[in-house]
Amino acid sequence: MKTRKLGQNGPTISAIGLGAMSFGGIFGDTNEAESLHCLDAMLDQGIDFIDTANIYGMGISETIIGKWLTTRRPNVTIATKASFVSGPPRRIDNSERHLRAELEASLKRLNRDHVELFYIHRREHARPLAEVVGTLSRLIEEGKIGGYGMSEIAPDTLRAAHKIHPCRAVQNEYSLWSRQPELGMIQACKALGVAFIPFSPLARGMLGDIPLAKPTDGFRSQNPRFIEPNFSENTKTINAFRSFCAARGWTTAAAALAWILAKGEHLIPIPGTRKAENLGQWAQATEITFTPEDHAEIDRLLPPGFAAGDRYGDHQLLAIERYC
Repeated sequence: MKTRKLGQNGPTISAIGLGAMSFGGIFGDTNEAESLHCLDAMLDQGIDFIDTANIYGMGISETIIGKWLTTRRPNVTIATKASFVSGPPRRIDNSERHLRAELEASLKRLNRDHVELFYIHRREHARPLAEVVGTLSRLIEEGKIGGYGMSEIAPDTLRAAHKIHPCRAVQNEYSLWSRQPELGMIQACKALGVAFIPFSPLARGMLGDIPLAKPTDGFRSQNPRFIEPNFSENTKTINAFRSFCAARGWTTAAAALAWILAKGEHLIPIPGTRKAENLGQWAQATEITFTPEDHAEIDRLLPPGFAAGDRYGDHQLLAIERYC
């Protein structure tokens, strides 16, 4: 496993991280033993960066990671997030009181006295950005967090926040079927020395060797790209990419991750899984080198904007910044 820097002044970590959202059961039933086994397999693959959040299973993901950290005591880098208030109604809270309380609760579940990276999960637009970044900078000064990040933001928000206090990372969705960050965010992060952390880099399970069965979990079953006729159309398009990868001896997942890694040294994708066997499909990613002909063929098979359906339904758009 090759390594990359988590922001200009951040730690050196594996070039690929592990997204732990599914530990909380968001994408189907899970259990603690399965997740612990996945974390062990993660280390075997040389991955030492774990991304979680307080709302993943309402603390379940962090609790499992905390148990694993206590029993294994590995040298890993942890990122977590806060901002959501479950409600009803569901809302965003970037107040100092809320962020501090949620961070303390996360640290307790993780059995840590600090995390290397702490994100605001979404921006609360009614609250001045200077106030929010001020809170995050104080948490850095106090040693509670190594650096701060922001999720689902636009480039202008990053630039404004970075002027107040340097940002360590931005986490937005990016993959072969979600290309919006190419229209400014990847470039802004590079210019500022900020890590760009693509979440869902494997298209929420679509970019695997085996075509995904139509999901029934609460998240994807209500997502436009997984609703017919979009789901069948997307599966058909991605099948051609699967054949392309197989002909070259690559797993589909490894090729999809390698495509992201090739976009810049500051990109660190965080594919998610709760199953140890899936980690093996990622192993080739940092070793794949595409030729110009490979890039041209990928663009032909999966051109920008190929996906049928939006990446989120209207009910999933709370506080997400759109900039194009």
